[in-house]
Amino acid sequence: MPKRNNEHISISDALKEFVETNKLEKGLNKVNVADAWVKLMGNGVNNYTTSVSLDRNTLYVQLSSSVLREELSYGKQKIIDMLNEELGKEIIKKLILR
Repeated sequence: MPKRNNEHISISDALKEFVETNKLEKGLNKVNVADAWVKLMGNGVNNYTTSVSLDRNTLYVQLSSSVLREELSYGKQKIIDMLNEELGKEIIKKLILR
């Protein structure tokens, strides 16, 4: 019989357990990564971002400005670090700007 009386589980732990149990994490990561991109990059970059997608641990970002793509390519590692920090785990290993 499971002991319930004084074993408190936080909602976030319960959700995390549910997500891991049900293998939803990959889908959630994709949503979270896109949200993190929008939040961290700001309107200047988001106005030129046509799509953000995560495939395994590579983030693909489609940009409509070649100038911006060139500019962002110099700070790829910094962008990866910022996004991973925002996500609270190391999801992104590689960033491809197209």
